[in-house]
Amino acid sequence: MRIEIRGRNVEITDELRRLVALGMKPVDPQVPRESRLEVVLREEQNPAIGDRFVAEANLRIKGATLHAHEATPEMSRTVHALVEDIRRQVRKHVEKRRNRSKVRRVAAEMSQRPAAR
Repeated sequence: MRIEIRGRNVEITDELRRLVALGMKPVDPQVPRESRLEVVLREEQNPAIGDRFVAEANLRIKGATLHAHEATPEMSRTVHALVEDIRRQVRKHVEKRRNRSKVRRVAAEMSQRPAAR
């Protein structure tokens, strides 16, 4: 999986890159190699906004694009929540694909059987 991290009003440090990479490590075996994760980290400039740090992610995989959006008062908590959201979505997507293949396999077996009279 290729990970691209961009920042708006935020400097992308090695620590932020490490947080995203470590969080996505369990997801990496579940998605194809050609999948691409785009993460945008930003800080809201308005002091009235409590959840100043915002993170958005788009994971493009075969057959779907998964999107996550999180905002918290601390950047590390925002990244952690974003990674958890993407993990949950990937797990759900993989399970859905597995169930579809099982249903198709059973349907094919049923159509192969001779009709009982």
